[in-house]
Amino acid sequence: MTTAPQRLFIGGEWTEPARGHYEVINPATEEVVGLAPEASRTQVYAAAAAAREAFPAWSRTRPEERAAILDRAAALIQRDIAAHTALAQAESGATTGTARSMQVAVGAARFRRYARGALEPVEEAIAPQINEAGPMGGAGVFGAVAVRQPVGVVTCITSYNNPWANPAGKIAPALAMGNTVVVKPAPQDPLSVYRMAEALAEAGVPAGVVNVVTGSGPEAGEAAVDSPDVDMVSFTGSTAVGQRIAEVCGRGMKRQLMELGGKGAAVVLDDADLDAAVAGIGTTFSFYSGQICTAPTRVLVQRGSHDALIGKLAAYAGRLKVGDPAARGTIVGPVISAAHRDRIESYVELGRKEGARVVAGGERPAHVDRGFYVAPTLLADCTNDMRVVREEIFGPVVVVVPFDDEEEGIALANDSDYGLIDYVWSGDVARAFRVARQLRAGGVGVNTIGRNMEAPFGGFKRSGVGRDVGSYALHAYSELQAIVWPG
Repeated sequence: MTTAPQRLFIGGEWTEPARGHYEVINPATEEVVGLAPEASRTQVYAAAAAAREAFPAWSRTRPEERAAILDRAAALIQRDIAAHTALAQAESGATTGTARSMQVAVGAARFRRYARGALEPVEEAIAPQINEAGPMGGAGVFGAVAVRQPVGVVTCITSYNNPWANPAGKIAPALAMGNTVVVKPAPQDPLSVYRMAEALAEAGVPAGVVNVVTGSGPEAGEAAVDSPDVDMVSFTGSTAVGQRIAEVCGRGMKRQLMELGGKGAAVVLDDADLDAAVAGIGTTFSFYSGQICTAPTRVLVQRGSHDALIGKLAAYAGRLKVGDPAARGTIVGPVISAAHRDRIESYVELGRKEGARVVAGGERPAHVDRGFYVAPTLLADCTNDMRVVREEIFGPVVVVVPFDDEEEGIALANDSDYGLIDYVWSGDVARAFRVARQLRAGGVGVNTIGRNMEAPFGGFKRSGVGRDVGSYALHAYSELQAIVWPG
């Protein structure tokens, strides 16, 4: 499929890009999906200015009005789910099931969730306090209320691994709280976000409340961060880029919400159900070709179960069909680009040099003659000081490190720069929870890779700053104001 050249969305108008267009490539076929607009710095600043101008009126709209618009947007996205799925698959390389259910459908669900979120109370009563007379005034009883207020203009910079769910998870709660947004999608798959903007416009979002700008290089994103009209930056992406954004935000005292890299530790204890553990760990191979920050990529297994787990993981990887993501039965599609494929392959080669043993994969799939494919790869005989164990590869590569006792397993799991989501597998639930409480990660899955979508999501250490999802996202996109009065 090839779409018409895309225009920017600024101040409610579809605007021709000042710097032309760039090609969006289908990672499965290497064909052009469409032409995305190259915004100039001036145009990005104009988008932020439009958001600033729209903020006072939008922030004063009744919550019921914001909820109705978000709910209509969800319905419009769902109405066109077939077309949206085809586009998301073409530009991201996701399998059909993933593009439909985990990308577009989740995007629509997040707009519905924050339609309800717009109606959540923003005031919280605080118990009265009795104050004695003093330098601050006479004695009295003072009441107080904590009120959540919108932050202002929020720049949303989104990742390439989910062009629907990730932007929706930022835009929807930000709008629900009364903020206005400038959205800067990842350059690899931005076209879906423009379809989201179309749905929001059709749903009745006022001009300037939602703006979308894109670019193939760093300039558009940099402008969306350093614009003086921006009050907050919400970013999903690599830790290295997050650090640079944080430096700019620090100079302007801008609020930040950062969901950064991960190297999820899967601690497999000697009493674990190995088949269940393999089914969870194996999603690193199968779900979006391992391009997911929450993946259990770093397997720490108690030595008594080590060989059996290696054998089961190798067999699991060998059963996965790699190829055209649109074909029935495909489990592993391409990674996002040729550059990313080469990066993953360089890590596999680095693992060999470091002494790891390639148990499965390790070579480019021979049966595909185009597209950016990486075979599901399993590296054994690893140690925690290897770069393949310590650094985020962001592909279908699992590394395995053995340990002797529970304390060593916990220490190895925590010996990481990252701390997004870790996992524990054990037949003893009390033991699993005991281990989970000692892991330095923002989330821990106990005998599951599943998520509770009302639970806070975010990372420790270099995996991020702040929490979102559920009501925590509403909190993230708000400032807390105290109002005090004499009784």
